[in-house]
Amino acid sequence: MLNAHSVYSQYSSLCVLASLREIFFPPRPKGAKEGEASGARAKIMTIRMKSYLKEAKGALLIIPGIFSAAFGLKGFLVSSHFIDGGVTGISMLAANVTGVRLSILILVINLPFIAIGYRQIGRKFAIKSTLAITGLSLCLYFVEFPDVTPDKLLTAVFGGLFIGAGIGLAIRGGAVLDGTEIAAVLISRNSHLLRVGDVILILNVFIFVAAAFFLGIESAMYSILTYVAASKTIDFLIHGVEEYTAITIMSPHNQDIKLAIIGRLNRGVTVYSGRGGMGSLGFTETDAPILYCVVTRLEIGNVKNVVNEIDPNAFITTHTLTDVQGGLIKKPILH
Repeated sequence: MLNAHSVYSQYSSLCVLASLREIFFPPRPKGAKEGEASGARAKIMTIRMKSYLKEAKGALLIIPGIFSAAFGLKGFLVSSHFIDGGVTGISMLAANVTGVRLSILILVINLPFIAIGYRQIGRKFAIKSTLAITGLSLCLYFVEFPDVTPDKLLTAVFGGLFIGAGIGLAIRGGAVLDGTEIAAVLISRNSHLLRVGDVILILNVFIFVAAAFFLGIESAMYSILTYVAASKTIDFLIHGVEEYTAITIMSPHNQDIKLAIIGRLNRGVTVYSGRGGMGSLGFTETDAPILYCVVTRLEIGNVKNVVNEIDPNAFITTHTLTDVQGGLIKKPILH
């Protein structure tokens, strides 16, 4: 039987051969002179090379993600009749109830969500996601994975870990293997009461209640554990081990604190103009510069120690950020 790896290898080779001529021999822009055309061609070639390298990097993340998700499904969950959340969970539940192949249901049930993604996000995203989900379907159909362990706890945890790793890698590559978040974004845009996280939570509650009815209470509880493991793995792969945290500092010694953070911790600091209000010293109208810096969660303690050395009474707040780009911060592991 064929395997998904050979299918993707043939497809990638055809794409590379078809695009080599356009990369290295772009057409001369109309109306341009020879010198101008050479410069324009070089610029076009550079842009295209960057674009193709970006797509290649995405493919290098998506393909392992496909195999990881397929391994989590067939190597752990399917034999134990556990499910995951989202569209993958719906597909697995439907496969258990109807007897239809999981590889077929994952493709069919995800396609409407990809159509929504095409309208809401864009064509490139829809194409990459369609190829990724098709690859997952082919992998589930053709590739044989061993049944790793009969232990239910290990099955739930490690099945979720591999599925989460697969979905996370696909997202980092610019695609999805599960269309749940696409639907959640659409619903949240049309509702003033529900956020994306609320929609996903409500959907998964219905999925696991249905799992308890069709598969039994024990399978449903293990499936919830699988979902938690998958969610944490996705968060880790998207945000990295060094989640970013914003720290806001208010102190009369703001200048000393700013110089200490910049000099000793090598982190950038932004200064906002603020005005005093009600605080530990009562009400005040004096100007109070506010320090704002972004660090990884591993560095929060260092910042607080620096601040406390200078001003033990400084007012400090922290809040987690979903994404950060630029500045004096470390890049996430997979960037």
